Amino acid sequence: MLKDIIESFKNWLREQYPVLIPIPVRKQDIKNGGSHPGLNRYESINLLCVLLISWMMLPGIAFAQSASNGSAANEKTILFLGDSITAGYGLDETQAFPALIESKIQEKGYKYRVINAGLSGDTSSGGLRRIDWLLRSQIDILVLELGANDGLRGIDLAVTKQNLQKIIDQAKAKNPKLKVVIAGMQVPPNLGDAYTKQFREIFPALAKSNNATLIPFLLEGVAGNSSLNLPDGIHPNVSGHTILANNVWNVLSGIL
Repeated sequence: MLKDIIESFKNWLREQYPVLIPIPVRKQDIKNGGSHPGLNRYESINLLCVLLISWMMLPGIAFAQSASNGSAANEKTILFLGDSITAGYGLDETQAFPALIESKIQEKGYKYRVINAGLSGDTSSGGLRRIDWLLRSQIDILVLELGANDGLRGIDLAVTKQNLQKIIDQAKAKNPKLKVVIAGMQVPPNLGDAYTKQFREIFPALAKSNNATLIPFLLEGVAGNSSLNLPDGIHPNVSGHTILANNVWNVLSGIL
């Protein structure tokens, strides 16, 4: 019975994230102080569960909990899908701009709940892998903030644009009435003027082709200002996130 449950769960995980590879662990000998005999019968323990929890499950769990808590009030859902900027790298999640947006929404009395699905280091490919999980409950507004890490790594711009389009397509397939907000991003010119320009043009092009709302540049007023960023010079500090929230609110408030 236990073996069947474990195998079923492992198979389900493989279907969700086939890019993650199970890590074999040598079984313990019960005679030498091993643990529960029911577990020692197996040749390996799949550490995929741990990877899933640490890498992806927390945003999904928070999403599911919030969806459950808000469903009784018939609230709509805003999903912020992004990287370390959305996650509020180096800060408490309550200080990140999605939480500040949620506070503004509550002050206005709008019936929306906010889900922060930001993940530090995430790329457009990572977001595409995660979106199916996040769409298991209905999303009414998707704020898409991905692509910056693609640019910093010099990833083929066609791949980045394609991934972002697929995320939008999957979200709209789940909810044809979905509203999409695209956060424009920019990269330093170290990869060349052509790459920098083409990268910047991805976001308005996607907004236009998908009838989405565009935030011209999410980091407007923050990028390059040392007093508004953490010591790494890349991630906004508390004051920086306040400005980011205003940049987002100026656009988002018009479609609530």
